[in-house]
Amino acid sequence: MKYYKSIIASFVIFSFFGCKNDSKETIKEPTKPKIEMKKKEVVYQVFTRLFGNTNTTNKPWGTLEENGVGKFNDFTDKALAEIKDLGVTHIWYTGVPHHDVITDYTKFGIGNDDPDIVKGRAGSPYAVKDYYNVNPDLAENVDNRLQEFEALIERTHKVGLKVLIDIVPNHVARNYKSLTNPEGTTDFGAEDDKTVQYDINNNFYYNPGEAFKVPVWENGYQPLGGEDHPMADSKFEEVPAKWTGNGSRASQPSIGDWYETVKVNYGVSPDGRKDFSELPQGFENEDYKKHYEFWQDKAIPSSWVKFKDIALYWTEKGVDGFRFDMAEMVPVEFWSYMNSNIKMANPDAFLLAEVYQPHLYRDYIKKGKMDYLYDKVQLYDTLKHVIQGHGSTDNIPPILDELRDIEHHMLHFLENHDEQRIASSDFAGNALKGKPAMVVSATSTTAPTMVYFGQEFGEPGNEDLGFGDPTRTSIFDYGSVPSLVRWVNNKNFDGGQSTKEELELRDFYKRLLNFTINSSALMGDYQDIQLYNHGNTEWYNDKVLSFVRWSEEEQLIVVSNFNADNTYGFELQLPEDLVSKLELQDNEYKVIDQLYNEYRSILKVENGRAKVRIDVKPLESFVLKIEK
Repeated sequence: MKYYKSIIASFVIFSFFGCKNDSKETIKEPTKPKIEMKKKEVVYQVFTRLFGNTNTTNKPWGTLEENGVGKFNDFTDKALAEIKDLGVTHIWYTGVPHHDVITDYTKFGIGNDDPDIVKGRAGSPYAVKDYYNVNPDLAENVDNRLQEFEALIERTHKVGLKVLIDIVPNHVARNYKSLTNPEGTTDFGAEDDKTVQYDINNNFYYNPGEAFKVPVWENGYQPLGGEDHPMADSKFEEVPAKWTGNGSRASQPSIGDWYETVKVNYGVSPDGRKDFSELPQGFENEDYKKHYEFWQDKAIPSSWVKFKDIALYWTEKGVDGFRFDMAEMVPVEFWSYMNSNIKMANPDAFLLAEVYQPHLYRDYIKKGKMDYLYDKVQLYDTLKHVIQGHGSTDNIPPILDELRDIEHHMLHFLENHDEQRIASSDFAGNALKGKPAMVVSATSTTAPTMVYFGQEFGEPGNEDLGFGDPTRTSIFDYGSVPSLVRWVNNKNFDGGQSTKEELELRDFYKRLLNFTINSSALMGDYQDIQLYNHGNTEWYNDKVLSFVRWSEEEQLIVVSNFNADNTYGFELQLPEDLVSKLELQDNEYKVIDQLYNEYRSILKVENGRAKVRIDVKPLESFVLKIEK
């Protein structure tokens, strides 16, 4: 969710529900736990609305008719096979649940959405209007939109990919209304007592006696760019006013608030009291089955049940997992309840959460039973700083060490829908500068890797489409992604219009990702050799990063040069303890780069000490396998 930093700072009460900041000394384990998993996983995040759209008009604030829109059916067998062949195991279809849009679907029985409470013309995917159906924009036949998505799930599984979609438990659209609730299911807020600010089983928080007011538009902003629209009148009827999604209690939120959404109540009173059972001490060490059993005889707030039912609804339809938006703004006890229910239905479900506060990581993994969290504020932010030429690679090993006990659970990425494109002017200005960071991101831990669609082509995200900001591909507006349009090539999905540079970059990603999902060493052990070499190698420097990964079957030395201008040559040394762990005898071993299958050098072991000559060009990386 965009603007998370300012929101976390301004609304602390909802960011630490039920979480205790245990000290590292009591939490951190001395060694990394063994992960019983055969392969690394790679998530391909795709903005569903944009993927297959080949209309290149890209008019600011353009309508669906003017700028076009991608469809579920654009993900053909060929398209999905190409995504899988990139080295992908899971595809995250972003923006699937029915959210507010400024397109008229009234002839299908869908009410129009008010531009005063919708961001952009195509709407935010994080203002969900109906959790039991899908975005009508994505369907060829709106009446059959759910069936078209079900067919996409089936096609995706057929090519060997697993399906993820979003669930946004912290907030829903201001005008939430489901047209397709399963029998016995009611809408959020339908049974609320609106005469009180708070009740444990109310789905929302209210300001009784006060009406909602649309924000005061500032800095020249106008809904739909100022276009005349019958519903864009700075009014939206909501009595009493509800609290806004980011936690603003004002009946008139500001333009910087998540004014298009309302905060969901999980049984936490306005003063922070938790009106539900807490997990017993030590329960973080119990498995999901024990967590499931714990909640069976407990009183559960209404909102908990509603979101659990939503998750199970999609699980039953074949969805293999979820990305949970702003999970830290929801109490960790809810996640224990929610995720244990999901795991009981599908033990292999892939559960990924957006959490940005490192002191909460272990609670949301252990108590909340999350599989994976974003490694944003530590690894991503540090890599970005190094890519931009400001930071030192010396700062990376301590991050990996600090997270060693939970390293498998910290998903790595360099792009997603909230972050700037690597090739954008405000990030690196050149997609090639992301290559060494991508190697480090994908090979340094056992955690999954995530790639954002278009990243593999060096998409810069330059388009100003309306509400969204250039440098990020807009998630709020209708439009297309130029590098994707060229690769889609009139729905041939073969790169027929791609540039030479785009195809070369995609080839790099394809080589790297496919290696990672087939490497046993990358699910094995890790040891830093960066700091050791800084003290022992004269020409080694802090624009190069090196580490070793190994298993019984495979031993790798990873070297990445983040400098865009300089080639570095040096004798890379392995500590004696590492030579022993790798069971290297006094001998000479060839080292072969696994990305391009090229012989690079000789690793010489003499008297228990090892060294290898490395010559690494600007932005070059090696994944060197020691041939025994």
